[in-house]
Amino acid sequence: MKTKILSIGLAALIMTAAFTVLQKEVKVDTNSSQIAWVGKKVTGQHNGIVNIKEGALEMEEGQVTGGFFVIDMTTIDVLDLEGEYKGKLMGHLRSDDFFSVEKYPTAKFTITSIDKSEATDATHFIAGDLTIKGITNKITFPATVTIKDGKANAKASFALDRTKWEVRYGSGSFFDGLGDKMIYDDFELSVNLSSL
Repeated sequence: MKTKILSIGLAALIMTAAFTVLQKEVKVDTNSSQIAWVGKKVTGQHNGIVNIKEGALEMEEGQVTGGFFVIDMTTIDVLDLEGEYKGKLMGHLRSDDFFSVEKYPTAKFTITSIDKSEATDATHFIAGDLTIKGITNKITFPATVTIKDGKANAKASFALDRTKWEVRYGSGSFFDGLGDKMIYDDFELSVNLSSL
């Protein structure tokens, strides 16, 4: 009886160890990971960056299988303006007209699935839940995911409809008569995510 219990316990230990070897979690390198953004309006566009606060990627048998990252909304920066105009736009983006940063200092993306892609310009399709201003929507986008020397890197460029997260300022979908003050609903993101 003791031998049987010992055998079962040993088998369970081996299976746990094997699973631990196959699946691991690696932290996101917040120094080399970043999100670039572009917002467009009738009369032009603005662009900038926002930093990744923290995150982790789940890896199994040398492939990324899941993970999450937290976006530090307090770091929203504008790159195409300087001085007073830059300060005004940064303040406006952080205000309740846009991302309500004081109330919602972070946003979060959680991966729900990663599927290999046959597209020539992407290796995978990533699906997940994006939470901005406390509102969560499911999004899917193509990405190029690479593994080198045990480190993962994911790059993706895609557009999001900001109004799905109740960012409606200057939106022609909700306000009439905006003329050349209209801001397009879609904004573009370029994500570069690397693991440690």
